[in-house]
Amino acid sequence: MSAVEIVYYDYDTLVNYVKKMREERKSDTLVLMCRGNSPSTREIEHILKNKGLSVKNCIPLRLPCSGRVPTDFLLNTLKLGIKSIVSIQCEDAFCRFKEGTKISTRRFILTKNVLEQLGLDKNSVKVVKYSRKAVYDTEKCVGCDKCVFICPYKAIEPEPFATPKILNEECMGCGACALVCPYDAIQVEGFEFENVLKLYTESARKLKAEGKFPVILVFCCQWSEFSVLDNPESLLLKKAVVLEVPCFKSLDPGHVINALHNGFDGVMATVCSNEDCKLQEGGETAERNMTVLKNALKKIDLLEKFELYRISPRCTDDFNQKLEEFSRRIAELPRFEVEAKSNV
Repeated sequence: MSAVEIVYYDYDTLVNYVKKMREERKSDTLVLMCRGNSPSTREIEHILKNKGLSVKNCIPLRLPCSGRVPTDFLLNTLKLGIKSIVSIQCEDAFCRFKEGTKISTRRFILTKNVLEQLGLDKNSVKVVKYSRKAVYDTEKCVGCDKCVFICPYKAIEPEPFATPKILNEECMGCGACALVCPYDAIQVEGFEFENVLKLYTESARKLKAEGKFPVILVFCCQWSEFSVLDNPESLLLKKAVVLEVPCFKSLDPGHVINALHNGFDGVMATVCSNEDCKLQEGGETAERNMTVLKNALKKIDLLEKFELYRISPRCTDDFNQKLEEFSRRIAELPRFEVEAKSNV
């Protein structure tokens, strides 16, 4: 009856996307990715290589839960000419939709059985288990144990005469530990501090050179807004750059201040509403970070150039509305004042 329709990922849109991308990329390999374990399609090759699979050219499809793709969608993509489907799914304990991974296992078994009965290759559908974790460089670690105290999932244990021990099976990849590490000894893969810093400073320089104003940087939790994160280039027309963060807890206050000192006229953060948060443990850490940030911005007279919004993907127009409101507010600041602060 189609009584329930998924706004961002309805069946027809997914099928049409695969058709279009197959023509553009001349690829017959479809890779499904869970939003929680792959922040960027650029990482597909790296992730699969570590799992023993070589994929050079593929059609990426990023979803809230790659395990909940309907069986008929998988079968229809194969009918379109797709010869290989790889689903990168979260490890069972990591699944942020709880039963998503278990549901997917049953669905893929069913799909393989149907393919076999149709005389097709059941191995054309593969499942890869992968979860994003904190990456630890013990050579940089000085044993301050800040990460031990900040981790909301007890995934880091202190050692009496050594660097802390990372319990990978407990790590949820929220990034709280990376935020407090003074030597970048522990970071979330894909969200390394220096890489993020380089990305937005270069973007600001480019937009400023094009004469755009106001130039806005948006830090966006990977679960709070889907359409923009799946097509970040769309924001460039609105003089904004969007950068994804794995969780509100990993939003580094230093990045906000750096961005305002390196060309951005305003910084906007969008995070999940409390009821939508997929990583609810340690929420007080994020709130404390924002208190510290706002106090620091107030002291250097930059507070009005930062705003944080709580957004749910259930409300499809919220993001664009908030961005327009924030951009207008920044644009209404005296131009000389904005430029002076941007070059602090």
